[in-house]
Amino acid sequence: MKFCFINGMDIRQLQTVIAVADTGSLATAAGVVNLTPSAVSQQIQSLEGELGVTLFDRKKRPLQLNAKGEEFVRAARDIVQTMTETRMIISGGRTAGVLNFGAIRTVSTHLVPEALVALREKFPELSYDMHVGMSEALVSNVAAGRLDAALVAEHVGIPSGLVWSPILTEPLDIIAPPGNEGRSDISLLRDLPFIRYATSVPLARQIATELSRLAVTPREIGVTNTMPAVVGMVQAGLGVALVPRIAVYNLRPGSVHSQPFSNGKITRCVGLVQRQVSSRSIVLAGLHEVMLERARMTAQSGAVHIG
Repeated sequence: MKFCFINGMDIRQLQTVIAVADTGSLATAAGVVNLTPSAVSQQIQSLEGELGVTLFDRKKRPLQLNAKGEEFVRAARDIVQTMTETRMIISGGRTAGVLNFGAIRTVSTHLVPEALVALREKFPELSYDMHVGMSEALVSNVAAGRLDAALVAEHVGIPSGLVWSPILTEPLDIIAPPGNEGRSDISLLRDLPFIRYATSVPLARQIATELSRLAVTPREIGVTNTMPAVVGMVQAGLGVALVPRIAVYNLRPGSVHSQPFSNGKITRCVGLVQRQVSSRSIVLAGLHEVMLERARMTAQSGAVHIG
């Protein structure tokens, strides 16, 4: 179903329904849009009457959008953002507002912050709301309009209406406590305790698949669901692990021994996902540019490859 926005509908109604969708509460949304809860309720009912559809599942608490509501709110977010930016342009203002951006954890501590600093030079009045999470959840939030874009790993299904652009390709490394230089991958995995990265993300499945292909069953000593914790356990001397190279980028020299896993043949690609049609297209083009530039600078250190 495609929504046609009715002449009587104004931006305040759209902002109200977005606030209710984001907070799941009429009372909380009322504070966001500076109305009373009863006024918010009336606006939602009036909007549903104009559209001829119900937008929320009122049997659930907190309030949740139904399928038609999800589609409507995606369109409403773009309209509100477009109108805001158009007013800025007409009045001679510069691009401002908040960029809602997501990233997987391994790129959130160095690559993304450095890119946002560079982006701020292009858009000095822009601010950022950054969300760190798993690739699948981030992609879903971009599709729903809750995020403008996200930096996610490859091997995640990209829904129609979204576009994914590669930013960097990084090899997987095997890391071990210092003093294990000169040993083969198989020797390290068979002789030393193994720290497993245990999540539902593609990287964890990729590691498990490669260990199976090598017919190696490491002796597990630790399991954790965050890559910084994996690296920290290796630094502490607990055992060995397989990690994307960027996870050890900028570590204190000598804190771990790191070597390419499987001669660098096993890689992970990270890219920018966004909606094909976005009111933030100018900002996101700038973000893509600075992301590639930061990736190039990282590649010069030998950490990753571009694209």
